[in-house]
Amino acid sequence: MIGQTISHYKILEKLGEGGMGAVYKAEDIKLGRYVALKFLPASLAADTGRRERFIEEAKAASLLDHPNVGTVYEIDQTTDGGQLFIGMAYYEGETLEQKISRGPLPLEEAVGIAIQAAEGLAAAHEQRIVHLDVKPANLLVTPSGVVKIVDFGLARLAGRNENAPSGTFMGTAFYMSPEQARGEGADHRTDIWALGVVLYQMISGRLPFSGDYEQALIYSIIYENPPSLNCSPREASEELNRIFAKALAKNSGARYPAMGEMLKDLRSLKKNLVEGFSKPRLAVAVLPFANLSYEKDQEYFCDGLTEELINALTRVNELRVASRTTVFQFKGKAEDIRQLGGRLNVSVVLEGSVRKSGERLRISVQMVNVADGYQLWSERYDRVMKDIFSIQEEIAQAIVAKLKVGLLPEEKARLTRRHTENLEAYTLYLKGRYFWNQRTKPSLEKAIGYFEEAIGRDPNYAMAYAGLADSYGLLSLYGQLPLSESYPKAKAAADRALEIDPMLAEAQTSRAQISATYEWDFPKALREFRRAIELNPNYGTAHHWYSTVLTEAGRMNEALAEIHRAQELEPVSLTISVSVGLTFYYGRQYDRAIEQAKKTLELDSNFALAHRLFAIACERKGMFAEAIDQNRRWGDLTGDGVKTRVALGYVYALSSRQKEAREVLEKFRPEESQRKDLAPGVAFIHTALGDYDRAFEWLEKAYRSRSGALTTVKVDPRLDPLRSDPRFTVLLKKMGLDE
Repeated sequence: MIGQTISHYKILEKLGEGGMGAVYKAEDIKLGRYVALKFLPASLAADTGRRERFIEEAKAASLLDHPNVGTVYEIDQTTDGGQLFIGMAYYEGETLEQKISRGPLPLEEAVGIAIQAAEGLAAAHEQRIVHLDVKPANLLVTPSGVVKIVDFGLARLAGRNENAPSGTFMGTAFYMSPEQARGEGADHRTDIWALGVVLYQMISGRLPFSGDYEQALIYSIIYENPPSLNCSPREASEELNRIFAKALAKNSGARYPAMGEMLKDLRSLKKNLVEGFSKPRLAVAVLPFANLSYEKDQEYFCDGLTEELINALTRVNELRVASRTTVFQFKGKAEDIRQLGGRLNVSVVLEGSVRKSGERLRISVQMVNVADGYQLWSERYDRVMKDIFSIQEEIAQAIVAKLKVGLLPEEKARLTRRHTENLEAYTLYLKGRYFWNQRTKPSLEKAIGYFEEAIGRDPNYAMAYAGLADSYGLLSLYGQLPLSESYPKAKAAADRALEIDPMLAEAQTSRAQISATYEWDFPKALREFRRAIELNPNYGTAHHWYSTVLTEAGRMNEALAEIHRAQELEPVSLTISVSVGLTFYYGRQYDRAIEQAKKTLELDSNFALAHRLFAIACERKGMFAEAIDQNRRWGDLTGDGVKTRVALGYVYALSSRQKEAREVLEKFRPEESQRKDLAPGVAFIHTALGDYDRAFEWLEKAYRSRSGALTTVKVDPRLDPLRSDPRFTVLLKKMGLDE
């Protein structure tokens, strides 16, 4: 073809070739300029209807006028009518593919290129034109650094839902969105996905999804999540991974709703890279106050004072405060402040003591610099009990002042905010929280009694209602109170707390958890968790539980971003560490799940949930001996023999030890079948045995009993053999997980 003249174009050289045709550099004889001609496959010309639609959409693309969009001059065909070709502007420079072939791009440059590409695509989307083949080969970078989207050869008008025939793909496989991989309709969110893939590749030098053959690649795109990127500075990694979580969400409805929204985040990241991220937040740990009282029953008061200070300080944006769960692991332990600060990843530690005698109080507080162990500030408060609210406010304000943290007016108001003025109600609330944190059935029942007494003293005490909601929620979670009894009470308490104080993040978090675990209204739960985090971005529990619901909804990238944020807030939390591993597990990243289980067990070799995580990840890897061993270790630690038998039954079924698996089912006693938490496990065994009808019977039983273990049904790999069955689709729809 080189040297030939087609229409008024003289072909000069071949620029490249792909699955959708070859591109040549040509001279426009009439206008004396260089152009790029893309000759499309003959298959496009063979279908008259498709050819006409293609010409119509090429005309629409030619109307785009944007500095980051390569100009389309015309669409024509060879004189023999055999081939369609598109005439486009020719630009000097190199493709992004060529740039990436030399290695990862500097972060600032990569983000700058993504911004320009996003601007061009946003302009196209405004004209209802979707590109459908965004990839490095179609992004040209001129010598002056201008990005040109040079190929709208696959573009189509938005709203035209033309699926590719089964087994074929319009576009380039590595950059396909999950909906394209499934052969479903695509829209502007497909371009958002592809740009996310391109950005990931620019920064890391590798593709986020891969496979040795096409079907393996498709599986990776649909089910797997890319590793999080670690860049310098750390704040850039956090922003990037948040962007990837939104751009690469498996469900298109969970992605950025428009390219303009992604563009805002990219511009914000670029600004921070150029101007420098805002100064890192100071990290503070408030250690449990020591009880020096002659009255040894004052532990609740010391713990409550600690918790109140933590809650107050978390509402200051410039501070990162170690959570109660984190710091109370060190209660009563003599630790070197510098070593403790390193473990907690904080720069300042606050410690203190309380001596209470009747109504007299002596509270001593000191603030220590972790780097050198020197005292930054200390104070002693000799007061009476009725001054406790003022003392808390004074301590919190003194900490902020000594750390030279600037407060916004609303932050100052939150720092000194009182949830009650009733001292009796406050004391009862502290006792309730003290017993709630012990997490046993008797202690939770005591907690409920104290919270109810507190409400009796002050009917508008929102925090007491929040404590009541949390107590009923845990009683149900641990199987110690029927769901039908516990959750209506939990819901009523959380609703009342929010009615009194709509700004209370703790109550909003409790309400969100109720929406997810009891009502199974996952869209509502996600909205409520986002609201809770908006109210208090430093509340680790909200991030933790939000990540769980995101996982259950199949939004794995976002779930990982949230659980990592929770882990940043609570770095020594064993439960959150296991939740990180579970997120990897449900995202089909089994090696990373095993690695996370091992990390958790290094912190505490007797943490039962870590052994269970280890077991289920080993199951997916075919490491059956290890899975059996870890399941038995889990059973020994929990003392739940029935649950252990069910877990082992699944491993037996999966490893072709069908006789032993069926023996587990045969020994399942009638009273055991009433346990709602066991029903999904029995369904797993039947699934592995190929007894799909029985599996669905047990899934239905789990659904009717509102088993919390069923909420991962959408993402649980143990149920993969059932996913093509129409009954599975019905189950997801009933649970509100069909989006």
